[in-house]
Amino acid sequence: MTDPISSENHGDVRIIWSDNPPVNALGAAVRQGLVREIEAAEDDDSVKAVVIACKGRTFFAGADITEFGKPPVMPWLPTVVDRIEACEKPVVAAIHGTALGGGCEVALGCHYRVALPSAKLGFPEVNLGLLPGAGGTQRGPRVAGVELALKMATTGKPITAGEAHDAGLVDRIVEGDLVQHAVAYAEEVKDVRPLPRSSEHSDKIENVDPSVFEDYKKANAKLFRGDVAPLANLECIKAAVEQPYEQGVMTERTKFMELMSGPQAKARQYFFFAERKAAKIEGVDDSVEPREIKRVGVIGAGTMGGGISMNFLTAGIPVTIVEMNQEALDRGTGVMLKNYQSTARKGRMTEEQVEGAMGLLKPSLNFDDLGECDLIIEAVYENMDVKKDIFTKLDGIAKNGAILASNTSYLDINEIASVTKRPEDVVGLHFFSPANIMKLLEVVRGDKTADDVLVTAMALAKKIRKVAVIAGVCYGFIGNRMLIPRQLQAEKLLMEGATPQQIDKVHVEFGMPMGPFQMADLAGVDIGWHRDPERIESIRDALCAIDRWGQKKGAGFYDYDENRRPSPSEKVQSIIDDFAAKQGIEKREISDQEIVERTLYTMVNEGAKILDEGKAQRASDIDVVWVYGYGWPVYRGGPMYWADSEGLDTIVEGLKRQEERLGDDWSFSQLLLDKAEAGEKFTR
Repeated sequence: MTDPISSENHGDVRIIWSDNPPVNALGAAVRQGLVREIEAAEDDDSVKAVVIACKGRTFFAGADITEFGKPPVMPWLPTVVDRIEACEKPVVAAIHGTALGGGCEVALGCHYRVALPSAKLGFPEVNLGLLPGAGGTQRGPRVAGVELALKMATTGKPITAGEAHDAGLVDRIVEGDLVQHAVAYAEEVKDVRPLPRSSEHSDKIENVDPSVFEDYKKANAKLFRGDVAPLANLECIKAAVEQPYEQGVMTERTKFMELMSGPQAKARQYFFFAERKAAKIEGVDDSVEPREIKRVGVIGAGTMGGGISMNFLTAGIPVTIVEMNQEALDRGTGVMLKNYQSTARKGRMTEEQVEGAMGLLKPSLNFDDLGECDLIIEAVYENMDVKKDIFTKLDGIAKNGAILASNTSYLDINEIASVTKRPEDVVGLHFFSPANIMKLLEVVRGDKTADDVLVTAMALAKKIRKVAVIAGVCYGFIGNRMLIPRQLQAEKLLMEGATPQQIDKVHVEFGMPMGPFQMADLAGVDIGWHRDPERIESIRDALCAIDRWGQKKGAGFYDYDENRRPSPSEKVQSIIDDFAAKQGIEKREISDQEIVERTLYTMVNEGAKILDEGKAQRASDIDVVWVYGYGWPVYRGGPMYWADSEGLDTIVEGLKRQEERLGDDWSFSQLLLDKAEAGEKFTR
C-alpha cells in the first residue's frame, strides 16, 4: 500500500503532504506518517519551518470511519496533534475544502493557519454522539473564543473561512495557489519565537462570565433536550475556561470515553452508516446509467409544487411549472420568490443567487409546455381520479424517455402508471413538507418501474441534497404507513381518558419534535379528510366539520393564539367526551407507559410488516425515513434500531399487554414474533 504521507522541501520550508483519497481521513497510516515527518523536519537543521497540506479536494475532513468499532491503532489523534504543537519549528496548516473534526484539531495543533476563502472548518463529532477528543474543546475556545467554540461543537455546523478568520481561528485568507502562499507565510514566521501554541492561549478564556453557559443552554433548549452529546461538548468547553489546559484535556478525554461507550453514540454511528446504505438499490446493477435530466416539469404551484420546484432551481436545474389559472400561478411563484428572499435575508443566499434561481423558472398555463421536460412531477390534490386524469394527459404530451413522477403520499403508483403506455417510466417521488426544506425523499418503486428510472431518481436526490429511500407500493409507503397505527391508537387513547397534551408530552419527552396531535395541527387536520361535514365517523371528522383544521385556522386539537401558541381546548374535550359516551367507553387513568406501548410499539410492529412484505429494502431504511421525515430522535437510531435496543421480546410483551385494547383490525407481525422468539434483531 502506498504511504499516504510524503514530504518535499521548498527552500528551507518542509511541506508535509497528505494524499489519502477521497477526503484525507485521519487513518492510522496518516497519523503515523504525520508524526514521522514532523520529527524528521525537526531533526533536519536545513528546515526552518513546516507546512502541512493535503492533495485532492480537501484538507483532513475527519476520522477514518472504517476504524469505527475496531481496536485503536497508535498513535491516537490526540498524540499526533500534541506532537505537531510541540514542534520547535513553526508549523503552518494550509486549509482548503473542509477541516472537520480531527482535521480542525490538526489545524489547531499547528502554530498558524492559512485558508482559501471557500474553506470550511468545524467540529461535526456531535452528529456521531461524540465530541472533538483530540484537544478540540480545549484549544478551540482558547483560539476562537468561547461563543464560537460552543456553536461549532454543540451544533456540529461548520463555519466559513471568513468567520474563522474574524474569530482568530484562521490567521490569513489567501487567494490563488494555497501552498505557495502557505510557504511564503512560513518564511515570514520562521524566526518568530515563542511559537504561538494554541494550548497556551489564555486571553479569550479569561474573565468569561460563567452565566454564558446557562444562557447558551436556555437559548438552545431544543438542542439539549434528551441529547447527551451537545451537553458534554458544552461541559468540556466550560472546563477549558475553569481548568488549566492539562486538566481540561483530561476532562475532555473522560467525557469522550463516556460518550463513546454510551448508547446514543452507538445509535448515531449506526445511523451514519444507515444513511449511506439507503442509497444502494437492491436488485439494480451498479452499471445502470441514469437518464439525463436537463429540465424538470412540475404540475401544481401550491405549497408542495412550489417547494419541489425550489429544490431543482437551487441546484441549477431549469423548471417549467404549470397551473390551471393565472391567479394560482402568480400566488405560487410569489411564495417561491418570498421564500428565497427570506433565505437571502438570513445570509444563506445572495441576491444574485435568488435572481439566478428564479431566472431558471418558466411559469405556464399550457400543459403542452411539459413536452420539453425530462422529468415531470405531478404535485396536485391527493385524489386517485385527479392523478389518473393528469397521467393520461401526460402520456400524450411527454417526450419519449421522460420520467413521469407522482408526489403522492399514499396512493398506488401501479394504478397511476396503468393509465399510461409507459409504466416503466413512472415512479413515485414523495417529497415531505415543506419540500424545499425537509431532507427526506421516498422513491416509490412501481412493479414496472425501470432500473434506470430508479437510478436517475436516486442520483437527482443527491443533486438536490435530499436523502432518498426506496419504498415499495403500499398504502402510505414506509413513513405514512407507520404513522397510521400511531394516529389510530392516539385517537383511541383520547376516548379512553388520555388528553392530547398528555399524549404529545410523552412523545416530546421521548425526543420527538412534537406529538401526534401537535403534528396533525401543524400539517393540517383536514389532510386526507373526505370533505363531507355531515359524515362524522371520528374525532378528526368532527373537528374538520367545524373548521378546526389546525394552526392554519387557529384551532385544531388545540386552540391557538395570534402567535400560534397552543392551549388545551374545552371544545375539543367535549367532542372527545361525546364520542366516548356514544361508544360506551368508560374513562380511566392512562399511564405514560401505555401511551408508549400503543403508539410507538405499534409503529415498530407495522415496520416489521413493511419489512416482511418487502416494501422496504432493509430495516435501516425505515430508520432513515423516520429520522429525516418525522423527526425521530437520531440519538435513538430510528424505530427499528430503538426496538432492537429495547429488546424485541420487550416490544412483544408490551403489545401483548395492550392487545385487547388495540382493536379488531390490529394484528401482530409474524416477523416481529419470530425475531423476538429467536432473540434476533432487525438491525445489525
